[in-house]
Amino acid sequence: MEPLVAQLKALAEPTRLRIAVLLSRGELTVSELVQILGQSQPRVSRHLKLLSDAGLAVRLPQGSFVYYRLADSGPGKRLARVIGELAPPEDPVLRRDVDRLESVKEARAVAAQAYFDRASADWEKIRSLQFSEAEVEAAMRAATGEGPFELMIDVGVGTGRILEVFADRVKRGVGVDINHAMLNLARLNLERAGMSHGSVRQADVTALPFEDGAADLVTVHQVLHYLDDPAAAITECARVLKPGGVLLIVDFAPHQLEFLKTEHAHLRLGFSDNEITDWVEEAGLGLARRTALHPEEKTEKLTVKIWAARKDKRPIKSEGRRFGARAAS
Repeated sequence: MEPLVAQLKALAEPTRLRIAVLLSRGELTVSELVQILGQSQPRVSRHLKLLSDAGLAVRLPQGSFVYYRLADSGPGKRLARVIGELAPPEDPVLRRDVDRLESVKEARAVAAQAYFDRASADWEKIRSLQFSEAEVEAAMRAATGEGPFELMIDVGVGTGRILEVFADRVKRGVGVDINHAMLNLARLNLERAGMSHGSVRQADVTALPFEDGAADLVTVHQVLHYLDDPAAAITECARVLKPGGVLLIVDFAPHQLEFLKTEHAHLRLGFSDNEITDWVEEAGLGLARRTALHPEEKTEKLTVKIWAARKDKRPIKSEGRRFGARAAS
């Protein structure tokens, strides 16, 4: 009973209740809350600390920024889930807060779109070299099984698209990335998609901020080719998997497109089945399925490979597709 009393006490103050209502609509920084509430930074920080101490809010450092969101686990989860519903929408103070919140989100969207515009030319060029995204996403869903998954961790979240792909199969999805601008873009896209059970955090793939055995599903989509030590990343992903959990890796088969190194910062020109199998087994997992999505014959396009591994060994399944037609991998 004591945790509930502490939570109710934390909410029994107008500013803290306003903050909780705002956080029910998405993650916010201290400076954004200061802008919305019109109060000093020390005062807002003090209120956030009390909400965090009561288990109602979670502090998420992201470089020089700190984001806060309502708790989605622990003793404050149930109360945090209904705060937004309990707030009277006709209250003039709350209505003004929500209007200011929309202005803050609009400013975020403008910054995120500017980043996307700068990077999109590179992304489009790489997309043109590979199998259609719809086919890749369908193959990813087939490789994981139906779920449902309690916790999904998407490593190198990018635009947040992979969290959206699995939104109907996961109860909670968390995307991690080291790039602050990319996290803001993913956060914006998840909000636009209405994925309230998805969030993002800043973290390095070799030091994930999760306990051992926390996740049912870990996805690593087009990330390994940027890393100095892909094997270490796979080992870290395996650490946070539950027994029976799935690690899904999507990347390119070996290729000779050197410009991806010189112009797009790829450190590896694809991966062989033997490499991935060795790294997966060294991490204590068993390869359960592999899929190859082949380009048309005699083209410059890339073959996309999908490897699914589990903490319990399963028979290996192999399949390949050549633009919709099945072929041996």
